[in-house]
Amino acid sequence: MKRLGVVIADGVGYRNFILSDFLKEASALNDEVVIYSGLLKSVYHHQDIPNNVTIKELKIYRETSFTWLYRKLKEVAHMQLHKKHFGIKCSLENGYPKKLKSKRDYLTLLVYWLTTVFKSESWIKRYENWQYKTYTSNNTYREYLSVIKENIPSHIFFSHQRPANLAPFLAAAKACNIPSSSFIFSWDNLASKGRMLGDFDSYFVWSDLMKKELLHFYPSVKSEKVTIVGTPQFEPYVLEAYKKNKEYYHEYFNLDKDKKTIYYSCGDKSTSRLDPLYIKTIAEAIKNNKIKEEVNLIVRTSPAEDETRFLDLIDEYPFIKWNFPDWPLTRTDHPETWSQRVPSFKDLCDLRALLAYSDININMCSTMSLDFILFDKPVINAVFGNKENGLYNDQKYLKYVHYSHVIDTKGVVVAKNEDDLITAINLELASPEKNKVNRDKILALEIGKPLKGTSKRIVEALNQI
Repeated sequence: MKRLGVVIADGVGYRNFILSDFLKEASALNDEVVIYSGLLKSVYHHQDIPNNVTIKELKIYRETSFTWLYRKLKEVAHMQLHKKHFGIKCSLENGYPKKLKSKRDYLTLLVYWLTTVFKSESWIKRYENWQYKTYTSNNTYREYLSVIKENIPSHIFFSHQRPANLAPFLAAAKACNIPSSSFIFSWDNLASKGRMLGDFDSYFVWSDLMKKELLHFYPSVKSEKVTIVGTPQFEPYVLEAYKKNKEYYHEYFNLDKDKKTIYYSCGDKSTSRLDPLYIKTIAEAIKNNKIKEEVNLIVRTSPAEDETRFLDLIDEYPFIKWNFPDWPLTRTDHPETWSQRVPSFKDLCDLRALLAYSDININMCSTMSLDFILFDKPVINAVFGNKENGLYNDQKYLKYVHYSHVIDTKGVVVAKNEDDLITAINLELASPEKNKVNRDKILALEIGKPLKGTSKRIVEALNQI
């Protein structure tokens, strides 16, 4: 029997592999598909799940002190080894304990000190081996072993390579001698984050660029073990089920159909702290007729947070339209609560409508730049903050490896102050086609395959290995 195991880590994994065509394709090419879910089993009841798909809800794993120490050594050593890359250097600095208030702070400081010396690939492997040995006496790990043995898969596919709480599940798969693979979850994960949760037998990446990054940061990975498949993150944009017409767009979001629309997409407050400033700047420009055309302004907040930090703007500018993503929090007793926010089918329909019918997008160096460019629309990146002006330094994100490629293509417009932003809005509204060639360069670089057929491509590649 050909049985595929699929590990869904979080709400974004649910979006990528449940709300795309992945399950339909996987169920057609396998006798059985077993979903090992880091989400509650009940969240899948909202979808049409094929008959040969079984869902197994994974018990929440809570890390022990020794496991944390070895994992931390592994992750920090990886960042020490690659800190010449600006994004990784920033992540390394962000994790350094600023104040020593607890035992964990002192241990973190010790980890940073040790890994300035013991940071080679061989040391990283050693830390990981120690980390994985701690699982053998863990009750959750033993339960994972039992769950796997109930329906032993031919292969286990991880939809995300990073969540540390899935490491004992990977350890259990290895103990059962089941081959494993992982999809590299996001375009920034390799060049700005710490170590993966473990070693996989094979890997799936978005593009040739991402393959080169993987081989650089993980030199023990063999090139033939890496397959370029694109990403299912954007596949719903080409599926008929998610398409809404322009009338729905204007009516649902309460927009004036005779005006063009500026769509501002927020990041989360940990990295995109200046969202309120950028929204206020745009609103004031509209209010004071600095935008040459009459426009709608719609703001979509991050799925990872609620509207709390925007309440003053909601009151001050009643003409702004707001879209709060329908990603309900499904449980609060998880170590990473944000991961338990799960998108609805309708929310993805609404997002697609915003992308398809809005005229320009403004964001702070977000993945949303790619989403909007896929619809061949102009994108402006607002980054006012730097080390000198007292604002949160969001201009640093322009130097991150994954985003520097975007900037180098000149397919997006960078606005470093209010005048730049207003000028860019007026120019992009007047001439939306002027950057088309450069936008196409971004897509060719970052998304290596066509959106149509992405899920089928991944499933066929899984079957081949």
